Amino acid sequence: MNSIVYLVPLFGIVGLLYTAWKFNWVSRQDAGDENMQRLSGYIADGAIAFLKAEWKVLAMFAIPTAIILAWLGMDEGTIENPIHSSPIIAVAFLIGAIFSAFAGYIGMLVATKANVRTAHAARTSLAKALNVSFTGGSVMGMGVAGLAILGLGGLFIAFYNIFAQGQALTSDEMKKAIEVLAGFSLGAESIALFARVGGGIYTKAADVGADLVGKVEAGIPEDDVRNPATIADNVGDNVGDVAGMGADLFGSYVATILATMVLGQEISVTDNYGGFSPVLLPMLIAGVGLLASMVSTFFVKVKNETDSVQNALNLGNWLSIVITLVASFFLVKHILPENLNLRGFEFTSMDVFYAIVVGLIVGTLMSIITEYYTAMGKRPVQSIIEKSGTGHATNIIGGLAVGMESTVLPILVLAAGIIFSYAFAGIYGVSIAAAGMMATTAMQLAIDAFGPIADNAGGIAEMSQLPAEVRERTDNLDAVGNTTAATGKGFAIASAALTSLALFAAFVGIAGIDAIDIYKAPVLAGLFVGGMIPFIFSALCISAVGKAAMEMVNEVRRQFREIPGIMEYKAQPEYEKCVEISTKASIKQMLLPGAIALLVPVIIGFGFKGVFETTSSAEILGGLLAGVTVSGVLMGIFQSNAGGAWDNAKKSFEKGALIGGETFKKGSEPHKAAVTGDTVGDPFKDTSGPSMNILIKLMSIVSLVIAPYIAVEKSAHATEVEVPTEIVVVENLSKELSTGVKLSFAKGGIEDNLISFIENSEAEAGKDNWFNFVNLNFETGSDKLDANSTLEVSNIAEIMKAYPEVGIKVGGYTDNVGNPASNLELSGKRASSVKAKLVEMGIADSRLESEGYGEQHPVASNDEEEGRKMNRRIAVSVRKK
Repeated sequence: MNSIVYLVPLFGIVGLLYTAWKFNWVSRQDAGDENMQRLSGYIADGAIAFLKAEWKVLAMFAIPTAIILAWLGMDEGTIENPIHSSPIIAVAFLIGAIFSAFAGYIGMLVATKANVRTAHAARTSLAKALNVSFTGGSVMGMGVAGLAILGLGGLFIAFYNIFAQGQALTSDEMKKAIEVLAGFSLGAESIALFARVGGGIYTKAADVGADLVGKVEAGIPEDDVRNPATIADNVGDNVGDVAGMGADLFGSYVATILATMVLGQEISVTDNYGGFSPVLLPMLIAGVGLLASMVSTFFVKVKNETDSVQNALNLGNWLSIVITLVASFFLVKHILPENLNLRGFEFTSMDVFYAIVVGLIVGTLMSIITEYYTAMGKRPVQSIIEKSGTGHATNIIGGLAVGMESTVLPILVLAAGIIFSYAFAGIYGVSIAAAGMMATTAMQLAIDAFGPIADNAGGIAEMSQLPAEVRERTDNLDAVGNTTAATGKGFAIASAALTSLALFAAFVGIAGIDAIDIYKAPVLAGLFVGGMIPFIFSALCISAVGKAAMEMVNEVRRQFREIPGIMEYKAQPEYEKCVEISTKASIKQMLLPGAIALLVPVIIGFGFKGVFETTSSAEILGGLLAGVTVSGVLMGIFQSNAGGAWDNAKKSFEKGALIGGETFKKGSEPHKAAVTGDTVGDPFKDTSGPSMNILIKLMSIVSLVIAPYIAVEKSAHATEVEVPTEIVVVENLSKELSTGVKLSFAKGGIEDNLISFIENSEAEAGKDNWFNFVNLNFETGSDKLDANSTLEVSNIAEIMKAYPEVGIKVGGYTDNVGNPASNLELSGKRASSVKAKLVEMGIADSRLESEGYGEQHPVASNDEEEGRKMNRRIAVSVRKK
């Protein structure tokens, strides 16, 4: 493998250095007066307390899971059905879990510093407030991406050196290295799900409780210092929208790159990087995407109070996409060979670049469409505002309609993206399209994370009773933040759909199944069950928010009732009581939804193994994954967009909303209806909706990890392989070699002929004596040996050990149909593959040669299939006796 791979962790280190630099800059900004710092301290303390409580629970999940993975990793399978894993997968899992938790912690830490500093900066100007809040967001964005690239690249290098040093990309050793690396993604996504769900329950329980009692019942402003739930609400912005989101996109980022690597491992190419270019490419694209995002952050700025914050953010986003696109072109042309083949699908390096373009276009369109459905001033949000004029019920009806309508265009864009990326480069094209889309995750996350920081800044400004113009500036940032949060969630859902398809393809390959046949009743049943899971998952999340919100409402009412002087600013509310309610509720309620995602694939995969004679549990699990993916994508888009639209409909009343020619503001009846809609939308957009992308990817990754253990038995499964070139003689022979090994082989087979030739003192070694393998089969269009071929290669290795003076040459012939150049290349790779297998079995490389033979060496006519079968073979020539 070429040293270029060391660039990958280097990119991650550069991202983390940028993170440290910007974190230090944020820390040096003025944090305002003592009262502001005191309120900010409450928020920071609450966030840290939640994370510590959450980590304790997650540790109790992670350690037993790691032990189970280590135990499973010790199973090597059988010769016919080998399992390419290792106990080290447990280490990869724990590293992924720790990195995911740390990614969320980085974001939360900077957010709790940036919020009060943004509020103070808003005293000066909108430009300065944007600078502080966006810089805080960029710390999180670059930190998450840097950690992901460093972890993935570093572990890839480590596992290559542990398991597959000097081996080909398509070797079993590399398959083991990639399978173990999947543990890193499993750890990342597992923690991400709990962090996203737990943080979402926390933030929305506090938000709903604060809104219903504070704004609706007591008639006090949002984030008023008199509201006992306001600190918990602001803490929730950090643990849900920042820490949870950081862990979420960390897991998404890693899963997308890994999916492409898993598929790339199947591609055999001749390049300047030891054949590793299909696996290196997604990691390098992620690296240049990180650099592009870092550069683009310097262009996000406004000069005047009237400048558009949204336009400034869009400029940074577009710039990162353009830089990544240009860099990807040169990477693809420099890294990949001209022609590639995956599972019989032939494509070129430019086809791969076009697939990346498709991915970036899909991501861009998803952001534009989501912005349209959730931004203030657009038709969808305006329609909700108008329906607020006739009450709470019509507001909710309008929001639900907008959310449902908003699924149409994204799904059409997504479907077109899948079709076009597949048309260009097959399933590898779909996966690399997702990798291209996720390449600018650092910028997407920076834009997304700035929103909660601005929201917190507004809360601190309100609680500190800062001048009205300060709150106007923070509200300006916060309104844009609602839209960017929604676009970020739409972006994540789109990438999840493409990534899940790639993970699904990888699962199919490892599980040994060719297709998911929904005509089979168990598979169809799995499809329906999979379609149901996002609904029960959402129900549990929303119900958890409802239960915690009820406790919060009762607590806020109690304090208003029992603590005299709160409404007159003469007594301080017991903020810690509300923080405690949200913390306990979220920790308790996050467990069941998380367990569904982790356990259902395991239950289906192992529970139905061998139950149906004609349908494997792998097929049923495949049906389940298909149902989860389709249903989850739709639910994610619907809930995120509905919630975002409801939120901005409510915020539109802050400056005055026009309904039927009349302007309505805060405190009006339409505003109260909009608050109700926003309250309903809160768990949609911040709890269950954004969890959908983790749900579908986590279930796919769990399935990928368990795939080797539920794989279809090769003896019972007709894998598509090359047809053997000779008829196997039924009569068997046995011979004990000088090494003490006893061989059993077919009379007239390669072992019989080879031993006879070696022991015949009159037979001369040379290029004219060839012995054909009988049971040596390859996957169609590939140099990967079928598992059933191992025995014959092993016999040749034992014969060479018994006759140490013998040297052989492995020749790969070709049928010379189709593309002669690619046929010749494949014949050489197949010969090299057999040679590599013999080396792996202990035969010195110096005793072996290999070569592919083109049209000058056919032994039969290529006009008929039988002749092509004769030519499509591997043979051995004794070159030295």
